[in-house]
Amino acid sequence: MTLQPVSAVNCASLLQPGCSLLSLDGDIFLFGQKGWPKRSCPTGIFMVRLKKGELKLRPVSFSNDSCYLPPLRCPAVAHLDPWGSDPECYLIHGGRTPNNEISGSLYLLNQDSRGSNRKVTLRCQEKELVGEMPGPRFGHTASVVYSRGKRACVLFGGRCYRPPGERTTETWNCVMDCPPQVFLIDLDFGCCSSHIVPELTDGQSFHVALARDDCIYVLGGHNLSSDTRPVRLLRIQVQLLLGGPVLSCDIMDNGLSMTSTITVKSGPGHEYVVLGGYQSETQKRMECNNVVLDDTGIHIEPRDPPPWTGEITHSRTWFGGSLGKGSALIGVPTEGRSAQPDAHSFYQVSFQMEGDGSGEEAMQGCSQESTDFEDSAPLEDSEELYFGREPHELEDSGDDADGDTYNEEDEEDESQTGYWMSCCLGCQADANTWVPYYSTELHRPAMIFCSGGEGGHWVHAQCMDLNETLLMKFSQNSSKYFCLDHGGMPRKEMTPPRTATPLKRVTIKSQHRKAPIRLRMTPTKKSFLRRLFD
Repeated sequence: MTLQPVSAVNCASLLQPGCSLLSLDGDIFLFGQKGWPKRSCPTGIFMVRLKKGELKLRPVSFSNDSCYLPPLRCPAVAHLDPWGSDPECYLIHGGRTPNNEISGSLYLLNQDSRGSNRKVTLRCQEKELVGEMPGPRFGHTASVVYSRGKRACVLFGGRCYRPPGERTTETWNCVMDCPPQVFLIDLDFGCCSSHIVPELTDGQSFHVALARDDCIYVLGGHNLSSDTRPVRLLRIQVQLLLGGPVLSCDIMDNGLSMTSTITVKSGPGHEYVVLGGYQSETQKRMECNNVVLDDTGIHIEPRDPPPWTGEITHSRTWFGGSLGKGSALIGVPTEGRSAQPDAHSFYQVSFQMEGDGSGEEAMQGCSQESTDFEDSAPLEDSEELYFGREPHELEDSGDDADGDTYNEEDEEDESQTGYWMSCCLGCQADANTWVPYYSTELHRPAMIFCSGGEGGHWVHAQCMDLNETLLMKFSQNSSKYFCLDHGGMPRKEMTPPRTATPLKRVTIKSQHRKAPIRLRMTPTKKSFLRRLFD
């Protein structure tokens, strides 16, 4: 077991408590970035490259038939092995958006294609759910069980907002434990069913769920109503019978008190290492445990922890995720830097893999608990072809290409210019909390040009208390608008019509036009012709 510091190269601002690390086809992806996606990576998903002690992120694009996937903190994530014609994918349910809204959608994320320079394109589809659907929540777990030749997704735990009737201005952002129900989702048809198990009496969140065949083992968790982290170990068995699913629950003795831990696969079978997390509100959990699932049940044994550094030991919070192949990424707040309040230091923890370690994770616990509520075209594949190169040269050119690596310094600072600037003293536009107000808004707030001042300036329409009718009127006619600081709307003036000099129409004569034929006759000939026709 080793602990090595990691340097985040121009990407530390994207990693936050509550983010998720996903392993697809041997690659690690970061999901749940801090804030809304920027122009350099509209999908908000990055490929993680950890090499020579440096952590780099590479923007990932979606296929054309993909849906929009918002950045979600603390969602329930489950890994799905290939099943028939369905490829390997991840299930993502719930989570919190940067606006602190809680999602209730279920997304399927899988690999769509891979370019010649190892650039990956992902495909995201939203699964339509019917029946007794689980409500919006976060801090819960999603597990996949296999029974009698069928499979199903099991959702349990989590937190949600108070019901609409109990949600007041003072308690608008207050959350509560979800009812202790178990939800089954048919992954083929999207049918949901809710089940009440008598042994489950209290809600819990930020626990660990490990699945093997038709059994799910639930470790730890936090109960919000009593503010406790009880020593808990549950075994939930799901039998997918023809007449309907049958659920049973057993309360076991050898449980653990922990929340928001990191689960790392440490062997070819169902062997894991559980580390990190918290054992109380103000105390981190510094111990590690080996967890093995086999035919006889679950086996939990203590394990020597990594040689924690002083920065990790004295930090108040920490977060992280599994990097696959027996390693994990841990982030702790950087102390003593008031100029960078959101800065983090990162470490890589490596465990010795037993066996070949080539298997993928068969489970995925919930994301790390988040205590921080703050908060364009995709990059194309390189057209360069690789001929006559050695394998190591191809790998280096694909992984560490400077043109594709994310650099936070390249992002435009929209706090001073652009849509997120402060247009007035009472400006309400915040990139982390903004929600669409007008029907024409999608990802940016609507702005209107004020003709007052020296050269004019842009202001947010919502900050000026403009209704949608007036906003559409100003955008369609030629009237000038003055913001509240420059007289307001009553001073609007009509833009003088544009005067243009009328063009003189000149008739264009044809160069090849023939003149009319004129006959020249003498008076004698005229007299003769006149007498002839008379």
